[in-house]
Amino acid sequence: MIVRQLGMQRYSPVFADMKAFNDGRDATTEDEIWLLEHEAVFTQGQAGKDEYILVPGDIPVVKSDRGGHVTYHGPGQITAYILVDLKRLKLGVRDLVTLIEQALVDTLAHWHVSATARRDAPGVYTADGAKIASLGLRIRKGCSYHGLNFNVSMDMAPWQRINPCGLDVPMTQLADLVDTAPHIDKVAGVLADNLCTALGYNEYEKN
Repeated sequence: MIVRQLGMQRYSPVFADMKAFNDGRDATTEDEIWLLEHEAVFTQGQAGKDEYILVPGDIPVVKSDRGGHVTYHGPGQITAYILVDLKRLKLGVRDLVTLIEQALVDTLAHWHVSATARRDAPGVYTADGAKIASLGLRIRKGCSYHGLNFNVSMDMAPWQRINPCGLDVPMTQLADLVDTAPHIDKVAGVLADNLCTALGYNEYEKN
């Protein structure tokens, strides 16, 4: 497993790079996780409905080939793109969703925040029902791309401009659930460890 830390990125170039990586991989290609933050953007998944985009204002809206509805990406949020060969790992799509959700739950538990997944609506939710992490995947050629968004310490106002994932649920972030907000790089490191463990890797290369 290779874990790449890409810093702050525009959405569209990374989206193109993911598709190119997936199209170009073969049975010998190593799995990768890309960790980054995106400049502010709303992305609309394949199930996205225009009515879920309420008042986008000056934030661009980009159509994506991932599953799910509309979501927001912005600074202070970890985006993790999960580029893995499901056939090689002997995982089904539901297995992958479940282990990603568990890695997020375990990461939140590191900061003593209780959270759970919902069978009817992929993602991770705090005890009061607020959503703190979203999932959206695409499977092509037996491999995955896209991944998760995890709200750490961000401007939450843009979430009011959409109906996130079409669920009409409140959104929250780690910074509002702990006394002192951890640095996003620390959270990303814990999340990377938990994702790699969940995927069956006992070590990974940082790049």
